[in-house]
Amino acid sequence: MKHAVVIGGGISGVTAAHALSGAGWRVTLVESGAHLGGKLARAEVGGVIVDVGAEAMLNLRPEAVALTRAVGLTDDIVHPATTAANLWCRGALTPMPRTLMGVPGDPQALTGIVSAKGIARARLEARMAPVMLAEGEDVSIGGLVEERFGKEVVDRLVEPLLGGVYAGYARELSLRATVPQLAAAIDGQRTLTQIAAASVSRPTGGIPVFAGISGGMGRLPDAVAEASGAEVRLRTTVVSLVRGSDEWTVHLRQGAELEALAADAVVLAVPPASAAHLLQPIATRAAHELDRIDTASMAVVTLAFAARDLPAIPGSGFLTPAVDGRQVKAATFAANKWDWVRVAGDPGGVRVLRASVGRYRDDAVLQRTDRDIVDLVLADLADAIGLSVRPVDSHVQRWLGGLPQYAVGHLDRVAAVRRDVAAVPGLAVCGAAYDGVGIAACVASAQTAASQITG
Repeated sequence: MKHAVVIGGGISGVTAAHALSGAGWRVTLVESGAHLGGKLARAEVGGVIVDVGAEAMLNLRPEAVALTRAVGLTDDIVHPATTAANLWCRGALTPMPRTLMGVPGDPQALTGIVSAKGIARARLEARMAPVMLAEGEDVSIGGLVEERFGKEVVDRLVEPLLGGVYAGYARELSLRATVPQLAAAIDGQRTLTQIAAASVSRPTGGIPVFAGISGGMGRLPDAVAEASGAEVRLRTTVVSLVRGSDEWTVHLRQGAELEALAADAVVLAVPPASAAHLLQPIATRAAHELDRIDTASMAVVTLAFAARDLPAIPGSGFLTPAVDGRQVKAATFAANKWDWVRVAGDPGGVRVLRASVGRYRDDAVLQRTDRDIVDLVLADLADAIGLSVRPVDSHVQRWLGGLPQYAVGHLDRVAAVRRDVAAVPGLAVCGAAYDGVGIAACVASAQTAASQITG
């Protein structure tokens, strides 16, 4: 039986292990941390076990939901009780208008978010020449939208939406990598207003956009790893990789002990910097390109409040434009959004809220103590929703270097990585650094990597 070593125990790594095992391979899964899951993690806060990392998967893509079903969690798949999100903009909560990742199909719908002058500027886009891109051309999504609609639409809509996903800045993020559906729709025949209007009016057939797992998305990695039957090595670091004439030698370190593990194939499911380090002697061009992918650090702050102390809170949460200078870039009213979170909190009379802080190149807040971070979040929540009480419990989960930045030209960079990796027999890469940071994209990336190994 052929043997593969998968390096990295996040959702990408466990998915690759599951796919390889399903193809008849023996798999060793190596993870440097104490737990599997990566950015899918859970913790007990106020007596309720909740996600302190990613909390939802895209339901409109099949990969993650199908994997959840395949590992026996079909009955635990849930959908948000409400998706009525807000923007906390200019000191007020305003319902999020329907847009194509911030690109408006009707600028007039931005009233209350964009100034009258900004709306007048945005309306000019519909009278511009159709938007065009040369074949293969990439631009920043923020730069394109600002050119067409003006600065305010970027600052007040595109920035908070993309910031919520990447913790980055729209004027530096790749159009083709971050909003591929918009890039694909640019045909030289329509304005962005026309493209966005067609997108937001397209029916979804009643299919929920997002899904979760009762008890938390953090349950998924362990379930996938168990279903894979892989040998799991926790607290184990891969020191180096050596490619021989017909097999790999994976040098491991666990504590003070060193080990050399033979394998027919290796899958790297680790952050770009770690992949670059391991690939340097093997696939130099790939290592160079991976080393150029920056990452953002952020933290998820989970707060449990006595239900009786909370004011009425509208919707599922809010996003915050960076231009407003707040610490909280996004908040989720978890007990509103997920029925299972509300029900889990009922016995103890608690309600759970989440907030995220930290942005690309602006992560000084993460150097503060947990208590200081909680206080900063509470100050913003007081202004946003009138919260005036302290939580009964809190949890701060830092995700250092957790979000890859898809800079302009990202797809070309990824293509160069894959070309170089493909030239090395029995080697594949996967994870959030390549084709998308969401759970579904990571699952798809891992399944593709496994198929490259198994042929």
